[in-house]
Amino acid sequence: MAWSLPDAVMTSAGPVAAGSAGTGPPLVLAHGWPWSSFSWHRLIPTLAQTRTVHWYDMPGYGRSGMDPDQPTGLDVQGAVFAEMLAHWGLERPAVLAHDFGGAVTLRAHLLHGCDYARLLLMNVVAVRPWGSDFFDHVGRHVDAFMGLPPHIHKGLVTAYIKGALAHDIAASDLDALIAPWLTEAEAGSFYRQFAQADERFTAEIEPLFSDIRCPTQIIWGADDPWIPLARGQTLHDMIPHAGFTTLSGLGHLPQLEGPAQVLEAVQTFLHSDHEQDKQ
Repeated sequence: MAWSLPDAVMTSAGPVAAGSAGTGPPLVLAHGWPWSSFSWHRLIPTLAQTRTVHWYDMPGYGRSGMDPDQPTGLDVQGAVFAEMLAHWGLERPAVLAHDFGGAVTLRAHLLHGCDYARLLLMNVVAVRPWGSDFFDHVGRHVDAFMGLPPHIHKGLVTAYIKGALAHDIAASDLDALIAPWLTEAEAGSFYRQFAQADERFTAEIEPLFSDIRCPTQIIWGADDPWIPLARGQTLHDMIPHAGFTTLSGLGHLPQLEGPAQVLEAVQTFLHSDHEQDKQ
């Protein structure tokens, strides 16, 4: 029940690499930027003991298509998430989302009619403002960054990813996070993501957060250097029925920095007796 991507699914945004494991009620994992479904690999074996777990690399990420002519902004990703649920035949799965996977799954729920049994949002992009000064700078000067020599590009990607962490992760995990971005085509996709980032894609759904139709839990790495805890608390204020759990000592990648803590929070929520489940 280890992470792998044996399946190829054609979506409206191109080919998507996907995988599934386990038995039981469905659980779909939605990764963020600049990660891939590999970011879940330490959680999948445990989650798959009680759930049928589904994951995929979003278009423009990991092992999925990186067509330079194919937009892969949050609007596209929300539509593709709905397509993947249809591909798997899932009408009401539980969903665990990280980083911009939060905006993706919220858009699929609030704009594309996808229903979830439960929604767990972990250190998510969902509330404006988002993106650092560096993020904005790259987005305005993509062509200049696309011309970086490979060794400088690799150094930039490495530093950028390390900047998300509150403390070190396994060297093999870090290498695997960096690896999908190193060829010329992958570097192009990496920088295009900066250019396509647009806060209007979260502005469209912020007024709808009170309309979320399922039990919802927010969990947050308390030491997140990218999206501070205060932003998570603001999101909590905007989703009145949501629970909120702080993950002490963890940064923006809790699932790799402290997988045991994340598993405890996820399983507590998934197995809790929630009043909304009965409505």
